[in-house]
Amino acid sequence: MNGKQLKNSILQWAIQGKLVPQDPNDEPASVLLEKIRQEKERLIKEKKIKRDKNASIIYRGEDNSYYEKFIATGMVKCIDEEIPFEIPQGWEWCRLRDIIEGTNAGKSPNCEKRPKKEYEWGVLTTTAIQENVFLPTENKVLPPNYIVNSEHSVQYGDILITRAGPINRTGVVCLVDKECGNLILSDKTVRIDYLRNYCNPIFIVLVLNSPAIHELLMSVTVGMAASQVNVSQGNIQNTLIPFPGIKEQNRIVAKITDLLPIIERYNSGQEQLEELNAQLPSFLKKSILREAIQGKLVPQIELEGTAQELHEQIKSEKQSLVKEGKLKKSALTDSVIFKGDDNKYYEQVGKKCIDITDKIPFEIPNNWVWTRLSDVADIYTGNSISETEKNAKYTNVVGRNYIGTKDVGFDNKVSYNNGVAIPKEYEQNFRIALKDSILMCIEGGSAGRKVAILNQDVCFGNKLCCLSPFIEIGKYIYFYLQSPSFIDMFNQNKGGIIGGVSIAKVKDILIPLPPLKEQCRIIHRLEELYARL
Repeated sequence: MNGKQLKNSILQWAIQGKLVPQDPNDEPASVLLEKIRQEKERLIKEKKIKRDKNASIIYRGEDNSYYEKFIATGMVKCIDEEIPFEIPQGWEWCRLRDIIEGTNAGKSPNCEKRPKKEYEWGVLTTTAIQENVFLPTENKVLPPNYIVNSEHSVQYGDILITRAGPINRTGVVCLVDKECGNLILSDKTVRIDYLRNYCNPIFIVLVLNSPAIHELLMSVTVGMAASQVNVSQGNIQNTLIPFPGIKEQNRIVAKITDLLPIIERYNSGQEQLEELNAQLPSFLKKSILREAIQGKLVPQIELEGTAQELHEQIKSEKQSLVKEGKLKKSALTDSVIFKGDDNKYYEQVGKKCIDITDKIPFEIPNNWVWTRLSDVADIYTGNSISETEKNAKYTNVVGRNYIGTKDVGFDNKVSYNNGVAIPKEYEQNFRIALKDSILMCIEGGSAGRKVAILNQDVCFGNKLCCLSPFIEIGKYIYFYLQSPSFIDMFNQNKGGIIGGVSIAKVKDILIPLPPLKEQCRIIHRLEELYARL
């Protein structure tokens, strides 16, 4: 149960008379209602309010059914089906109109869409009325020449209700519990003019915001769509409410006032727990990946050889690809990273040997090696397509799928059927990423955050880079590119306004390399653990 559900449950208990005990010495609600009728008669005689032709008395008949008798006509009708729940002895059902003077809506002239300044007048927006909370700063400034009708002015102690807007913003009620100068009601906000000496206004607000009574009000809204509904003032006044004596109203309000901070703390804790639960799989994945690329997820097995041997195999594979013309000769200029007798890390490129100890993010097992991404994979970017070219040549045609950054998801999946393809006659103008290669975004807001393995050959955009492994180590590279260590190094290399990383810098990023068989065991263990998350 979340905080909202808990609050609704407590409100429901309150309006059903289950939150606080009834006191048999309390004046019953029937007596209070009679006093209210007498007070309204006095106000009518003084011409301060008009007589309500629909005023009624709701009572329970001898057959245990509920009836409504209209005072003006004497007409009686059974309303048993309208009563949503039973109430305690001493309480009464009544219409909202029977305990208030009336309602009043405001105006919505053309306004400048900014909050008013202290000396200006403003009109409330519906967002000023939140459930049990009033936000006076939610307003629009009235024109300087607008003549304010005092009946529309918002005052401390007013009860306000939204009568139009999206379905989730209609029928929301609050008490004006803050001093607010120079504000008027809009035509979508209604003031409920209650009899201040006979009702606790907070109780009325709680009743109208309670799930069961709010549902009654929303059942009489009209509108073509949930984005815009409205309820008339007549239907607001006609709302059925359970009504206890004033002393029990006060006890209920006091109890709810005590409980609300507890509910808020509960809700805050619940939200934090839900957020933690939502983030936990991601946290666990990062933690597991961190262990994996540091050689701590599976044990090392001496018989599986060393990463240095794998490095030599990769070098031989690259030499063969160069001979076959499938790889440029420049790809053979591998660097060698090793740990010296002084326990520092060095990188040898040709005859140069450089201390890179400060670049090494963590220690790895003795049978692993540090190397550069360019030493283990062919890395290159794709080709851009202008919108004109895309529409003229490459949309809804037969050819090799073209993948842009938007087609690589944050879920590590590729959307191939995007309607863009490269026909054979144009393929020579595009770089191709082969099946089982890895695509990674290197430019824009998703740089370093979108990575996916391809299940088919594709052409691809220039904001993506393809990592094509030289030996079957693609799955290990794929997981490494999602690790916190790689992401940190990638982000350190970001530059420019769009926050991208150049292909040269991507190639230069370090990768911890385990022996091939250990990679297989790491991948198997990662997939096994991920399946449980």
